[in-house]
Amino acid sequence: MKPLPGNIEGVLFDLDGTLLDSAPDLYAALLAQCAEEGVPSPPYAPVREVVSRGARAVLRCAFAERGEPALEALTPRYLQLYQDVMGQQTRAFDGIDDLLARVEAHCLRWGIVTNKAAFLTDELIRRIGWTGRASAVVSGDTLAVKKPDPAPVLLACERAGVAAARTLFIGDDRRDIVAGAAAGLYTMAVSWGYLDGGDPHTWGADRVLDHPAELAELLQLQPLVA
Repeated sequence: MKPLPGNIEGVLFDLDGTLLDSAPDLYAALLAQCAEEGVPSPPYAPVREVVSRGARAVLRCAFAERGEPALEALTPRYLQLYQDVMGQQTRAFDGIDDLLARVEAHCLRWGIVTNKAAFLTDELIRRIGWTGRASAVVSGDTLAVKKPDPAPVLLACERAGVAAARTLFIGDDRRDIVAGAAAGLYTMAVSWGYLDGGDPHTWGADRVLDHPAELAELLQLQPLVA
């Protein structure tokens, strides 16, 4: 297991499946669209597994037989339905709120690098009450490329004012690990996320976390006094 870099300056996170469990709202939007289209609703489990891959992957769970052009046509309505319910059932994963509070208390900078479109990212952050907390937020359409390209990760480092070599990147998808490693960050995969049906131990991450508290312990971030 690769040792942590010294003098860590910041921590970057993927959003959906790493910081937030947003799958219930994404599933609710799909159920609403299935009702509109008069098709059977798929079960929750296979939808949850693919939500990190975006709207098309979610729609494919219910409308795959219609073909890719139909999925593209259904996407704008799906995003509208999702925006209507976004944040209603979305919650930070157990331990994330405490981790972020400890990170902030110890004057480390943290940021978000997500493939979610900016208009959804920014609104979701507002709805869950995190506006102004992240030192950098880079969305899937901030640049012309997105993860697994390292450019969004490097941009987040620049905006947060942290050196890539002294920053961690944490995510629940192989793309996060590929992007973080290519950008020169120490990478951590999380086992509590959506995982896209994969095994995070096979992604080449520098470390795998099973709970956010593990990161707080590794960084020696002491619990906050109530």
